[in-house]
This record gives sequence, structure tokens and C-alpha cells, in this order.
Amino acid sequence: MPLLNAPGVQLYYETSGSGRPLVFCHEYATDLRAWEPQVRHFGQRYRVIVYNNRGYPPSSVPNDDSAWTHQHLIDDLKHLLDGLGIERAHIAGLATGGNVALNFALAHPQRVHGLVVAGAGAGTSDRENWLAGARNMAADIRARGSQAAVDAIANAPQRVIFKQKDPIGWNKFVSMIAELDPKGAEKMMGITLVDRLPITALVDKLRTLALPILVMMGDQDFPAHEAGRLIRDSAPHAGLAMLPMCGHTLNFEEPMLFNLLVSDFLAAVDAGRWGNWRAEELKR
Repeated sequence: MPLLNAPGVQLYYETSGSGRPLVFCHEYATDLRAWEPQVRHFGQRYRVIVYNNRGYPPSSVPNDDSAWTHQHLIDDLKHLLDGLGIERAHIAGLATGGNVALNFALAHPQRVHGLVVAGAGAGTSDRENWLAGARNMAADIRARGSQAAVDAIANAPQRVIFKQKDPIGWNKFVSMIAELDPKGAEKMMGITLVDRLPITALVDKLRTLALPILVMMGDQDFPAHEAGRLIRDSAPHAGLAMLPMCGHTLNFEEPMLFNLLVSDFLAAVDAGRWGNWRAEELKR
């Protein structure tokens, strides 16, 4: 079992293919298994790395609350790259993973070729209500275990379209939620996600981020809309893709469309041209 040592934790990871490194960062409700459609597709052209965040076995589940800040997730990604000897990679993330990918790029832009931020930014809009909901959900998980996460996530408006259009995929998705480690799910929701900054607090840094960025979101993923547009409007080389009849779990709901859009973006970045961005930007 491939485990990488990071300060205070071990991170479980898997690799596939060869070529330029491409790292996928998973969302709160799933682990690296949700990237299977991307591993198969992108592993044909890239060295694909997927990993489980702290709190998602076989990665470590720390006991100490102080080990659960959002900065720990950003640092874990850096330690993963360092441990695998990767100086620079394409980084893609969904939801919680999208926030990690975005903040990693802000902190370490020299480590990123192209950046994909999908369905990220929940907690930016209607923030106080979102924070209260996150804390209540964490308390419910503490009391009832992972079934509380299933109940909350499966009934969220941004998830309904997935269930309606793809019951088989939906059931597979829900089974992954049910397998979340209860302690990890509680700590991640009640501490880590509450701790992270809203996108509004990142605007000044985003304006200086001279990286090619693909922002993606589903048209049914209403909590991500304001944040996604704000990233697109603030970062100088960001483009926005809106997937139709799609909710929060973009890569799992619409794998063909997700893979097509990301493939086109990565090919453009690898060629040195993406919209108004040129590879020369990285040398400035």
C-alpha cells in the first residue's frame, strides 16, 4: 500500500500512466475512488496522481483538533509533490479539493502548470448560514456517524440532478459517502471547512495569479456559482465552463464532458497558449 509520510500523517496515494504529472484533489463526500473516470482517461497521456486527504483512510485520521486546519490540506499537497519528486504539475480539484488546489496555487504558483478548479467555493455565499449548517452537520455526524453525512449530502439541492439522471452512478456515489470515516468526516466538516477562507478573501491574491485556470461548475450547483464567477473575474487568465443539467459532482456526473473540457485545457497549456495566457507569463 503506497503511503507517503507527511508531518504528523501518512497520505495514501495511487499513480497511473506516465508523462507530465497531473494531480487530482477529491471533494469532501468521496475519496480518490471518485476520480476513476479521470484516472483511466488521463492516465493515457499523463502521470496521474490521486490521493486521500487526511481523515480518509488509509490516510491518517488525526486525533488532535489542531491537526485539522485548512492549511494542513494545502501543506499535505505540497508534501505529496515533494515526496514523489515532482517539481511542477497540473493540479485539478473538485469542491473541497478545488479549494485546496486554488490555495495551493496561490501559495506555490511556481509548482503549478495548469489549474482546474471545479465546483469550489461553498461558504462564500450566505456565509453565516453555511457556517452554521457545517457545524450542525459535524455535530450530527458525531452523534449518528456517517449516515448523518449521507442524509445531509444526498438531500442537498445541488445533488438532486445526479440522482434523477443517473441512478446507478448516484448509488455508487452514496455508497462512498456511507464509507466515510466518522471521525474524519466530523473533523473535516466542523473544523477544516469552517476554517477555510471564502473566495471573497482571496480576490487580491487571485488578481496576481498569472496561471492558466479553468473554472468549472454545474448549472445546478447554486452554492458554487458566485464563487466560481468571482475566481473567473479576478484571476487574469481564468476561463469558465458551465456544465448543463449538472450538479456538484461534475467529474462523476458528467465524466465524458468533464474529461473533454479538461483535456482541451491541458493540451492548450502544454502547448503554451490558453486564451489570453502565453507560457512567457511564467517567466516574468
